Amino acid sequence: MSLIGSINPLSASPLTRIETTQPKIAVGLSGAGKTAPTESFGQVLDEVVSTVQTKQDAAQDITRKVLLGETDQLHQGMIAMQEASVAFSMMVEVRNKLVESYQELMRMQV
Repeated sequence: MSLIGSINPLSASPLTRIETTQPKIAVGLSGAGKTAPTESFGQVLDEVVSTVQTKQDAAQDITRKVLLGETDQLHQGMIAMQEASVAFSMMVEVRNKLVESYQELMRMQV
């Protein structure tokens, strides 16, 4: 009999539920229990842009060090460049979705 066939799913111990330490807020239809956001939308976008800029600066710095022969960690430079590239691509896609959402709102008739 194969290993997969010998496993009994009913004999497996159930997973324990991990309780979070965050308080749960119940929001009804009246809106009671809502909390004010801690950051504005503009601040969140500023943080995202600064994070992407930091990743790009770090990738540029590591690449410069590799090219000047100060370090031989080429793999770290490639990883940093890929992280910066993925972060930038994600930021551009989020911007595209925001612009698309705004345009959709402007097309709605009131």
